Parts: sequence; C-alpha cells; structure tokens
Amino acid sequence: MKKTLLLLAALLVGISSFADGFDDYFENATLRLDYMFSGTAKTQHIAFLEAYRTEVWAGRRSHLEKPLLAGNGEIAVRDAATGKLLYSNSFSSLFQEWQNTEEATKTERGFENCFQVPWPKKPVTVTVTLKDKYRKVTCRMTHPVDPSDILIRPLKARNAYRQILGGGYCADNIDVAIVGDGYSRYDLNKFYADAYRAVEAITGHEPFKSLADKFNFVAVAAVSEDSGVSVPHDSIWRSTCLSSHYDTFYTERYLTTSSMRDLYFQLAGIPFEHIIVLVNTPNYGGGGIYNSVTLAASDHPTFQQVLVHEFGHEFGGLADEYFYDDQFDVSYPAKVEPWEPNITTLTDFKSKWSDMLPAGVKIPTKPDPEWKGVDVRKIWKDLSQEQKDALNIKLGVYEGAGYQSKGVYRPVQECRMKINECERFCPVCSRAIENMVRYYTEN
Repeated sequence: MKKTLLLLAALLVGISSFADGFDDYFENATLRLDYMFSGTAKTQHIAFLEAYRTEVWAGRRSHLEKPLLAGNGEIAVRDAATGKLLYSNSFSSLFQEWQNTEEATKTERGFENCFQVPWPKKPVTVTVTLKDKYRKVTCRMTHPVDPSDILIRPLKARNAYRQILGGGYCADNIDVAIVGDGYSRYDLNKFYADAYRAVEAITGHEPFKSLADKFNFVAVAAVSEDSGVSVPHDSIWRSTCLSSHYDTFYTERYLTTSSMRDLYFQLAGIPFEHIIVLVNTPNYGGGGIYNSVTLAASDHPTFQQVLVHEFGHEFGGLADEYFYDDQFDVSYPAKVEPWEPNITTLTDFKSKWSDMLPAGVKIPTKPDPEWKGVDVRKIWKDLSQEQKDALNIKLGVYEGAGYQSKGVYRPVQECRMKINECERFCPVCSRAIENMVRYYTEN
C-alpha cells in the first residue's frame, strides 16, 4: 500500500510538473524592462528605469527556467506569492565589456540595457544579476512588477517591416529583426537590399543553412535624419536613429550603439528575439554581444563575413578565437572556465569539446609545423581545400584565444570566429549553434 501511494504521489508530481507550462503563468504578450547599468572597473550598480507592454511574445515557450549558456548576467522572473522561478534568460552587455578597459579605472559611466520577458498573469519579482570575469556575482537587484500597474506603458508598432525569410508562427521559430542605422528616407530601398544580403549571408553558412527553416527574419524600416554613421576618429558625426558609431572604447573598428532604448523603441510592436543592426557605411567594423545586438557595416567588402562572425557572438554565445600579446587586461583568468562553448582554460575541459576529440590528441595540441610563423590570412584564398580542412576541421586544443596568447585554448587552428578569411565555423562552433537552435525550437 505504501509503495502504491508513493508511486501515485510521484505520478501526480510528474503530471503537475508537466502541466506547469507557459500558459499557466504568462500571456501571449511581452514585458519590456529598461535598466541603467553603471559603475567603474570595480563597482557595479543597476537601476530600473521603466516598463512597457507590447502584444505577442516571440521568445521561447519551453526551457523557461534555465538558459542554455551562463552569459555574464541573468534576468529572472519569479512568482511574487510563492517565489517560484518562472522564466530566466542570460545575457552579456556593453557595460561589462567596458569594465575591462583602462577608461573604467578612471571614471564612472552608465549604459542602457533593455530586456524582454513574457507578460506575467500575476504579480512577479524580477531579479537582474551581473557577474564578473571570475563568474562571481558582483551586483544584483530585485524589484516587483504588477501586470495591472497603470504606469506600464503600452507600445504599438512604430515602423513598417518586411518579411525576408520564414513567416511561420513566432512561437515555433527564432525571430530575428534586422533594423538599419544611417539610412535616410532616400536610402530605404538600399536598406531592404542590404537586409536580403544579410539573410543570404547567415543562411549561406552552415549550420544556419541546414536550419534556415527554424528562423524568421524581418527587415524594419527605421529612418535616420542623415545617411551614414558617426566616425569619431575622422571627426564625422551623423544624426541617426540609433546613434551607432565607431571608436567604441577608443578602438577604431569597434562599431556599436549604446542607445539601446532607442533601438527597442524602433522595434516596438514587432515580434523579435534577436537583433541585427545594419549600419549604412563602407568602413570596416562591427560588433556582437550575446543576447543583445549584432552590428555590421553594410558596404564594406567583408560585410557578410563580419556579419556572420558577429551573429555567432550574439546568437551562439561564441567567443573570439583570435588573440593578442598586448591586451590591457585579461578577459579570461586562469582557473576559471569560460562560459562560451568554443574556448577553454582547461579548468573544466570536460564541459567543452573533449567528447569530440579523436583518440590520441594531445592536450594542449601543437599547431601543424608547416604553418609556424605563417599568416594564413594572406594566403588563405590560395590554399587547397585539403589544407583548409586541416586548419578548420582538425580538432585539438590550440593555445591562443579570447584575445590572450597564453592560457586560453581554441578547438581548431582557423575558424570563422578567428579570421574573416575562413569560410566556415569549426565543428565545435557548429555544434554550439545547433544546440542553441534546438534549445529555442524544441520542447
């Protein structure tokens, strides 16, 4: 009798857990939450700014409680009455990147951040957590949200948009909004053409090519006063809807926008989970921040390569695999395993691509002697396919990644996350992207 009661209790728990789904706690609408992250290299502060409502929830409806990757921060929604975790998502931010710069040791700055969570049916508490490069919590703030609050502003669509790919039900697909910056009203035809090129670039690369039916891409016609964007090192300043500019953190090619609230207002009323900003400029540059935004210069010859690389950051949570010898501060300390799936400090290599390594591969792995001292970027186009495969597919644990020449390791000698010339993601990066797609689209 006791065993029967225990079995019945277990079945009831299982049924209850199965029944706890999206519709139990959320409506098909979006709660947008705006924050200010501020501080210095050693301090962090989070301030809640405002909440908004838009119709339709485009995000995932399964795996609600746990992000696939840790990221550098997390937003979590809990039932106010019971404390039950209802939804969480991870992210990285421009503010946290800035904290590793020399400027952050001298001054305090603030950065806008916007997050979308499903619209709760009942009052909830929302917790935003920031972590440092040691993966330790550095700042956390919690605030209540009552869905009946009269000060939550409803937003309607501001801009027209055009379907570029897909069109399936947003709950079953990954929704990507492409928005332009530096496109005046005379440039809109060019923007749509650039948006088509962007989608062709992403879906022309595996594993996105094989998974293209899992994505919806829309182009959002945001209009700027000026054509082109700001280039501070050339004393060029433009009036654009997203205020994108080069010289982020005084790095000429780093193209970003810190006007996240303007960006989200341009996308109001449009179902999206991920954002690509096409910047109307011929200058080389771009940027990609996990679960935040991808930017790429639409008219540079490497536009497609850079876009796919940066989308690897934003969508796949992939790290840069290139490295320097003169970085101001290390991004990946020893004895701390990075959360990004394509690099390792060997602290917890079993959580990375150890299961993919062929038998007998030495850790660390020495590069092939024939490429010692050779800048393959300069000769890549002249290499045979066999040589490219050896550099791009031959898995190992090669030192040099995450901007550091020592102590951080990558899966292959050359990958799309290392050099623009390499046409493909490596097997480890491809698996990480495939895992992310499944996470979003499978129950």
